[in-house]
Amino acid sequence: MHAKTMEGLAGASMSMKLLNTPFRVYKDAERRGDTAVMERAMGYVGDFAEKAEDYQKTTEKGMKEDAKEAREKAKAEQENAIQKRREQREELEKRIEEKRKGDTDAISISESEKATLDGKTDSVQTGANNDIFVEETADAIKMEPVIYTKTGEASKSESGMNLSVLV
Repeated sequence: MHAKTMEGLAGASMSMKLLNTPFRVYKDAERRGDTAVMERAMGYVGDFAEKAEDYQKTTEKGMKEDAKEAREKAKAEQENAIQKRREQREELEKRIEEKRKGDTDAISISESEKATLDGKTDSVQTGANNDIFVEETADAIKMEPVIYTKTGEASKSESGMNLSVLV
């Protein structure tokens, strides 16, 4: 909170509290019918009311300055955040360029490996691929589906068995 805002709030509050005293004197003088005391008391009430208005204006000026400072601070924070994002993006782009230019591992796949991966294996082909024969991989791919029991064991289904489900 800005100093002017605090000063204005405190001053206006005190002026309003001090305004009660001459106003009470005015009411007493009115009951007694003493017009001279009433006029003096109203003079004091007017003075304190003017001071309260002056402090109110000071408070408004302080609040405007607070708002201006807050806007400037928010703008500076936003610019800093934008600058940090730019730096991070540039750093990321540099890393990507380094990875593109740097040493990279290349994988080469032979024709027989491609055929195995695609499922287009020839039964004639009996070459070894990392100690796994192509025929074995083809058999592993062509396995029949397995049904598991409630205990987690695999049960072998009979090939001639027909299942029908009625709903």
